[in-house]
Amino acid sequence: MSPAFLRLWGVPILLGILTTIGLLAALLGDGVWDAVSGVTLAIPVLLAIWHSLRKQGR
Repeated sequence: MSPAFLRLWGVPILLGILTTIGLLAALLGDGVWDAVSGVTLAIPVLLAIWHSLRKQGR
């Protein structure tokens, strides 16, 4: 993969993978899987909030 491709699509792909893992963990497991689900689903939300607040500060 070229550096330009990873620069453009790297983070969205990573967030998609995290979201998929979180959704599957929530559907298929209990206990520790609930924690895995919560963390992996919270990361994209927290990054979106951080990015939104960062843009407002400029």
